[in-house]
Amino acid sequence: MPFDHGSFSFTMFDLPGELPENLVELFAAAKAGALDGISGEPEIGWVTGRHLLDTAIDAESCDLGGSYYLMLRQAVRKIPGALLTAICRREELAWMRANQQEFISGKVRREIREEMIEKHLQKMPPALSGIPMVLEPHSRRLYVGATSQTQIDLFIDNFYRVTGVEPVQIMPGELLEQLGFGTSATFPALNAGAGATGGEPCIGRDFLLYLWFYGETTGKLSHPDLGEFDLIIEGPLVFAGDGEERGSAEAVIKKGGSPLRSAEAKAALLIGKKLKKAKLTLTRDNQIWSGSFDADNFCFGSFRLPEGEAMNEYERFAERVENLGVFRDALTAYFKLFAEAMISDRLPETERSIKTWAREREAI
Repeated sequence: MPFDHGSFSFTMFDLPGELPENLVELFAAAKAGALDGISGEPEIGWVTGRHLLDTAIDAESCDLGGSYYLMLRQAVRKIPGALLTAICRREELAWMRANQQEFISGKVRREIREEMIEKHLQKMPPALSGIPMVLEPHSRRLYVGATSQTQIDLFIDNFYRVTGVEPVQIMPGELLEQLGFGTSATFPALNAGAGATGGEPCIGRDFLLYLWFYGETTGKLSHPDLGEFDLIIEGPLVFAGDGEERGSAEAVIKKGGSPLRSAEAKAALLIGKKLKKAKLTLTRDNQIWSGSFDADNFCFGSFRLPEGEAMNEYERFAERVENLGVFRDALTAYFKLFAEAMISDRLPETERSIKTWAREREAI
């Protein structure tokens, strides 16, 4: 999932501390090792953003337009499951013939399996995977091409080992504090369904629901530095319960070409379910940012940036990173609108407006 072209998935981070001045040298010292020595245990190290075999980390290879582009590579040798099963079965049958046995014990099976792994593992090519990152050292912003918690934890641990700075994932609670709106513990829940009675706040879902309402009723946002944006929520939609209903089954709506106008979507809104995932599209003049938004994890998938105009590799990359920053700032501005509405004395009026919007929406 590269950042330098096409669509990608990512999660946003801030860096709370100063980065070392010799950052490139530190990543180079923790570069990935040679593939010849890879065994059954994962080997983890850094490579440039160009490809998973490029361990020549220096300013020229990883500094693209003022941003560092690197990948955390994981390499491991594995015997494919079906192949290992076949090899072991072949050896088990040979053992039974040689020992004139009709059955084979569990102990012998384990011994054969261990012997076959030891014998054949190094014949297997290493399997490679990478977690790409874009680091803006001056603004201390970080974008990571990972959305699962396992990958994120692995990345954070290895980034901290190199830099001594632990990245902080941008989540609703962090945004609330950054913008001066208190903490998650003091933030109210959005009661937008007919039967909603409060419960435990789920700020990400409340934010996405508010974006849907705002997008269909107002949409536009004027940013003092970046201009005017418009926002659209599109399907497929994933609804989930809130508060006491948090463990209830998710409802995925992909109906035809208009899941937002489906009777199922309207019914989910009316009973107080919150929007958990949806496609989010942000526009500014002829520029389009678009991708799926996971409100619980505050991450983005299949994300596309506006078409660029730069010609060479470094300029194109710098342009893409700049557009990532524009999206991040615009999303933060929309979150600020949401937070202001939630802590305002006018919250009951906002909730009534959302309930009216949900009730009066056309459904097909």
